[in-house]
Amino acid sequence: MQDCPPIDEDPFPSAAYADGYGGDDESFATSPMGFISPMGSANPVRASLRRGRGAVSNASGRHEPLSRQAVEDGWAEDEADLAPLATHITLEKARRIITKNSSPDIPFDRSINPYRGCEHGCIYCYARPSHANMGLSPGLDFETRLFAKPDAANLLRAELAHPRYRCAPIAIGTNTDPYQPIERDQKLMRSILEILDETSHPVTIVTKSALILRDIELLSSLAQRNLVKVALSVTTLDHRLARRMEPRASTPGRRIEAMKALAEAGVPVGVMVAPVIPALTDHEGEKILAAAYAAGAREAGWVMLRLPHEIKDLFAEWLQEERPDRASRVLNLVRDMRGGRLNDARFGHRMRGEGAYAEMVTARLRLAITKIGYNREIRKLDCSLFTPPPKASAKGDRGSNGGDAGDRLQYSLFGDG
Repeated sequence: MQDCPPIDEDPFPSAAYADGYGGDDESFATSPMGFISPMGSANPVRASLRRGRGAVSNASGRHEPLSRQAVEDGWAEDEADLAPLATHITLEKARRIITKNSSPDIPFDRSINPYRGCEHGCIYCYARPSHANMGLSPGLDFETRLFAKPDAANLLRAELAHPRYRCAPIAIGTNTDPYQPIERDQKLMRSILEILDETSHPVTIVTKSALILRDIELLSSLAQRNLVKVALSVTTLDHRLARRMEPRASTPGRRIEAMKALAEAGVPVGVMVAPVIPALTDHEGEKILAAAYAAGAREAGWVMLRLPHEIKDLFAEWLQEERPDRASRVLNLVRDMRGGRLNDARFGHRMRGEGAYAEMVTARLRLAITKIGYNREIRKLDCSLFTPPPKASAKGDRGSNGGDAGDRLQYSLFGDG
């Protein structure tokens, strides 16, 4: 692992936009294929080197002045001598940990992201473009060159102790997954939960990982005071498809089992059918909702596939390799619900889409949610119990302005369902 200098608060802080940061000085690196490349190339990386990864390529980010492509010129090492891409972690000296947003179509105004990049490697992840702001590729770099914020808990304690802080639920898992594999060793999410439990601060969590069960005693403690809600995100119940599309996330079956364990421990749990991928997973919405409800989920929502910035090319490459027979159909339906484009970033449209296809999916899922019994009682988290921690030293007390949210109760983690 290596250290990187302090970085300020996210300029793109909402859950729907991947949070972005300024880049560092390390723009070029030697690739495991023996080529000098900024972030790799638009050409597919050898399958043997990217085993267990989601992206097919490692193209330069959109901010880079040069785009380079790896070419087989006979000087590369023998494929048999090359190791698969490894995961590298850079320790980031962040200046603050709570990110504020004012996006009108998401149900929270603050979030925490203890990691940048995500080893889960979900090919459709809308957070991928944020890696371009670090001078890295939203492709394989996003999955293999990760950033951790080891001072997350200390920063959180200082910000919660600030006299201007006003309590409102903090959303975690809105960008990259806090329970991705490196959390097993880093334990940043656990340290954050310990502070929130200590101060009786409400929190909402979204994850694709059964690793959340490691912290079930903390979550149960928070739940007893009406301070937590958890949502497991499920894209498909087909474990073979999930293995190709989200290679290092927990299997769909383990996510359903995690819902059951959380519900039995008294932790309010919900399901996010996300993203709904046209002509690939859209037929599974009702089955996912039914399975999650049987496991104890009582709130539900969904998000249609979004392909901002580099993701449109990464996803198209993945389709051509994994589902070539459906590639054109999938992308045409995305264009159909995005006004002829592959992405529509407008508030109020980006989550659901528009047009006949989007309306059909919306009608189906809303009917299923109602028929199955979801969202009959939207649990509102309690902000009145918050007790600020002892004030940190002046040097460490950077704090964030929590606005005038006061002791209000938070509405649904899932929006209008």
